[in-house]
Amino acid sequence: MKKGHEKFYEFKKSNEEMTDLYIYGDITSYKWDESDVGAYDFLKELNDVDTDNLTVHINSYGGSVSEGLAIHNMIKEFKGNVTTVCDSFACSIASVIFMAGKERVMHKGSLLMIHHAWTWASGNAKDLRKQADDLDKITEPSIVIYEKYSNLSRDEIVELMDNETWITAEEALEMGFATSIKEDDDAQQSINEMYLNHQVMLNKDLEKELNEVKEALKLEKAKNEEPLTGWNAFFNTKK
Repeated sequence: MKKGHEKFYEFKKSNEEMTDLYIYGDITSYKWDESDVGAYDFLKELNDVDTDNLTVHINSYGGSVSEGLAIHNMIKEFKGNVTTVCDSFACSIASVIFMAGKERVMHKGSLLMIHHAWTWASGNAKDLRKQADDLDKITEPSIVIYEKYSNLSRDEIVELMDNETWITAEEALEMGFATSIKEDDDAQQSINEMYLNHQVMLNKDLEKELNEVKEALKLEKAKNEEPLTGWNAFFNTKK
């Protein structure tokens, strides 16, 4: 571990009524570095919070599903009022932690990203089928949480996760992921936030156009290809 490197989560008591929690890093069960957030360490510090109000600031690309779910549930069990704030990114399992707040606030220049659980896998066909089934089950709690706190149907949520969707503050409010947007002045938004938000919106349009091109190519390919039979099919099988 690197000495002197600050953790990417930190509790700060603002006053007698409010504690601020900052989750600013990868959420992992393997503490390779002091910056890594672990649920066990998190719980010890959460139990020491003696204020009635907790504000959770999030800027994280996500990480371990098991650790993130544990942190979500710990925050939900907090004895006082919880507000979660997306300061920049709340991606993957960090977006699930964001859902733990009774009040869920998005900065104007912040983003959520939701997708299905993924992993590295190896083995034979049976092993890989089992891994796929396991991933469906690992993803399920996130779907349940999104469905509980948003105004979307399960099918709509799954479709967003299928597409690894980036969600702007305005979209998050409309979908129910957020309960309010913090309207920062333009001068308060960093150049990086504004540029990033702009790039995501461009990427959404480009992704839509790319999907339309892909579908057109698939249709054209289907028209031109003859099905392979016999030895031709055998020799064209990819391994």
